[in-house]
Amino acid sequence: MKLLRLFHILSIGLRFGLEEFFLGHERVRPLRWLVRITLFWRPLTESRGIRLRRALEALGPIFVKFGQMLSTRRDLVPLDIADELAQLQDQVPPFPSSQAIATLEAFYKRPLTEVFAEFEATPIASASVAQVHFARLNDGTSVAVKVLRPGIAPVIAHDVSLLYAAAGLIEKLFADGRRLRPREVVAEFEKHLEDELDLMREAANCSQLRRNFRDSPLLQVPEVYWDYCGRDVMVMDRMDGIPVSQISRLREAGVDIPKLAATGVEIFFTQVFRDGFFHADMHPGNILVRPGNRPLPSPPNGDSPLPHTGGRANAGSKPIDQYIALDFGIMGTLTEVDKQYLARNFLAFFRRDYKGVALAHLESGWVPADTRVDELEAAVRAVCEPVFDRPLKEISFGRVLLQLFQASRRFNVEIQPQLVLLQKTLLNIEGLGRQLDPDLDLWKTAKPFLERWMNEQIGWRALVKNLQTEAPKWASLLPQLPRLAHHALNENRLAQLEAGLTLILHQQHTRNRWLGVIAGLLAMLTVGILFLLVK
Repeated sequence: MKLLRLFHILSIGLRFGLEEFFLGHERVRPLRWLVRITLFWRPLTESRGIRLRRALEALGPIFVKFGQMLSTRRDLVPLDIADELAQLQDQVPPFPSSQAIATLEAFYKRPLTEVFAEFEATPIASASVAQVHFARLNDGTSVAVKVLRPGIAPVIAHDVSLLYAAAGLIEKLFADGRRLRPREVVAEFEKHLEDELDLMREAANCSQLRRNFRDSPLLQVPEVYWDYCGRDVMVMDRMDGIPVSQISRLREAGVDIPKLAATGVEIFFTQVFRDGFFHADMHPGNILVRPGNRPLPSPPNGDSPLPHTGGRANAGSKPIDQYIALDFGIMGTLTEVDKQYLARNFLAFFRRDYKGVALAHLESGWVPADTRVDELEAAVRAVCEPVFDRPLKEISFGRVLLQLFQASRRFNVEIQPQLVLLQKTLLNIEGLGRQLDPDLDLWKTAKPFLERWMNEQIGWRALVKNLQTEAPKWASLLPQLPRLAHHALNENRLAQLEAGLTLILHQQHTRNRWLGVIAGLLAMLTVGILFLLVK
């Protein structure tokens, strides 16, 4: 089976001329020309990025997802290929509804009619790992039921093993193979897939994001129904809204488009800097908009809007247009150090404080300690200075962050996976915001938020907040300080005594060893003298 799959992959690769990625090394370059001569009939007029994208689409959904992940690693993948791979869509035919029902009944251990009052056999959405059905609970609540694709785990394991084999070839055949770390890239992809195969993890992500925005009127997140969830099944609120990409329907519904674009930026920076927990798959297919206190216009196909189960603005209040987030399989997390690093970089960049950007890299520990600050500052200036020749509304945060990653490569900067995920999400948010409002000034929206956040982290508010956080720990620690100090001193004395005894024993052992050597030499000498006297 593996040989057949490997043969299929090789045939697809040759059909789209992908041998140029693997046969570029001088030792095997003649094979590349041999392949081209043998397969002269192939129409290879398209760019390498397009051919790679089409090959991944032909290989199936797992390779499509791998291509999507590669498109986010712009610190490793050439930009022309990354831009093309970003167009990959994870859309596959649904699996039979009978299999979905069998999975649900095996999990619930009873007939589906006893679990749900209604269950729509036709899926509303389907992807490589799971598909979604609409249903209604016995109490009348409308829900969405996400079911894992049966038998997907061994398929993924098999294809990932082939990707590891390909990564090994890249390391051997590419001049930059080791620097690109292809095995680490595949390992990162494998981790993402493992996370997506556990719907309980996705449900937990959804619940966390909902809790973070519980009091916010800007973002709505479906509620998870834990009693119905398992590793292969996730049940949550059925959400309705207008896809964010359907701008004409949004205008028809009376949505304030420029305000909606600015709200999206605010939501993103709130997730990043307030919570350190952000939705990392914010493409238009995962975002809906619910017009505040207004009925939804009919979709283009004439179907009636879906019933809404989430909250709206209160009656009599000013209408608030809400974003609705879907699909929580990929989430990013940031530590306090990560957040401070990002905020310092963004603020220093827009103040043209290039030394500040260089110091932020150095102090974060992601640049070797012996890096010269002035050289890193010059590299940052070369990236950032040309950007300011354009209006701020034309500046791409994501592109600037990417260029900083690339410029710092020669300084052996260790690019953190969470920042790569953030950079990809930032590009999505920028593209979405400027699709809604071409005149969106991202910096005008973000700067007050960043400055307020930095003041909260550094000013007197931060001091009070940290004191409040640490006070319970100090209250329990202070009475123990005398005992802990006494214990530490005793441990230090014991350690010194143990070190002294070890040294004495070592010296005694060395002395005994030399005494043995000397005794042996004397014995040999004595035997030699006796032998001479006897003769």
